[in-house]
Amino acid sequence: MLYLLLYPLADQISVFNVFKYLTFRTGGAVLTALVVAFLVGPALIRWLRVKQKHGQPIRLDGPEGHLLTKKGTPTMGGVLILLALTVATLLWADLSNQYVWAVMLVTSGYGLVGFADDYLKVSKRNPKGLNGRTKLLAQIIIAAAAGVWMLAVGKEPFASTLTIPFLKNVFLDLGIFYLPLAMFVMVGASNAVNLTDGLDGLAIVPVMIAASVFALIAYLVGHSVFSNYLQINYVAGTGELAVFCGALVGAALGFLWFNAPPAMVFMGDTGSLAMGGALGAVSVVTKHELVLAIVGGLFVLETVSVIVQVASFKLTGKRVFRMAPLHHHFEKKGWAEPTIVIRFWIIAMILALIGLSTLKLR
Repeated sequence: MLYLLLYPLADQISVFNVFKYLTFRTGGAVLTALVVAFLVGPALIRWLRVKQKHGQPIRLDGPEGHLLTKKGTPTMGGVLILLALTVATLLWADLSNQYVWAVMLVTSGYGLVGFADDYLKVSKRNPKGLNGRTKLLAQIIIAAAAGVWMLAVGKEPFASTLTIPFLKNVFLDLGIFYLPLAMFVMVGASNAVNLTDGLDGLAIVPVMIAASVFALIAYLVGHSVFSNYLQINYVAGTGELAVFCGALVGAALGFLWFNAPPAMVFMGDTGSLAMGGALGAVSVVTKHELVLAIVGGLFVLETVSVIVQVASFKLTGKRVFRMAPLHHHFEKKGWAEPTIVIRFWIIAMILALIGLSTLKLR
């Protein structure tokens, strides 16, 4: 909004020229989202406590300590993330950019699905929430709509291609099969972050790390000179998603202030589904879907642990882990919650650095 309103006035007021720089507007988005989260957070948490008298329902089959340490903590804190993210994006992004709106569609759409899930959990006092098939169907429909939009906006020859990390000038044109892939990435990323969100601060920091990486990727992919130098695919218009990713970093950082152990509020599916979907959508637009699997490797690991656990139990009747997702396995082994969280943060940082290396090692 500020870009469209103020940058045209740069000829008359030279200071407004700064709005043409993505770096300036990305920084502005980070700070704006952070300030919005700090200002709105306390009042929102108080309101959630009043409305959710007993807080988020705790799984009876989960780690025993959660019944004592997590009981009474309100959920739906993802509303704070979405509010801060949306305000900052609308203020600082170029709203004529179609990619921004497509990514916002996925983020807000998945946020609404998560909100419905959280609402049912709280109102019905049932940890299961929204029916699994209904939730997945809603995610698929949203991903399909966004995927079609992205393909329509994209330009050949990269609109339907898949790039391979570490290899230069290697593109797989998937044609009509690219849409199912894009949908899989968005839905998969959304649910992967959701599975990771099980301990105070566990999911939010890896999301922040991944968003920071993709802010840089979006900036480089959308810049013809830098993309040519790094020999990565140039996709016009994607640079504007750096502003969106910056807003996500600021919103996540602001939420972490209230979610740091012991958490004052949980993000719930409202936040986790939305943020995972946002990362998936950005990776699709920037044509770095496989890099997301590296940068977000922690989310992949958590998801694989669930798949392995379920498959093993159904096929052999035995469990590979003491409990899935993986972070609960370490809880069952006696690791302290802060130990698990910080070590998983370290893993997320290492994977982010490996993902970043794909930009140069071609």
